[in-house]
Amino acid sequence: MDVSLENLSSSQKDELMSTIKQKMAIANAQELVTKMTEKCFKKCVGKPGQDLDGSEQKCIAMCMDRFMDSWNVVSRALTQRLHQEQYKG
Repeated sequence: MDVSLENLSSSQKDELMSTIKQKMAIANAQELVTKMTEKCFKKCVGKPGQDLDGSEQKCIAMCMDRFMDSWNVVSRALTQRLHQEQYKG
């Protein structure tokens, strides 16, 4: 199937870009959850068992909060940089 973007109308291009952005956002969210789970579990859970004890639960909650905060800082910085690069010309 040979599809060229040149053959698409403006509204079709906009729809395609919207779909791509949505898929990228989903992939980003999945990556965030996977990495956060791996890192926080590794850091906070010494011996996996049936349940998490109180200190493990607290550690995981704090780890997830820090991870999300860090992720948001990096995402904002990347978005700013991309906007700056886009408008440089």
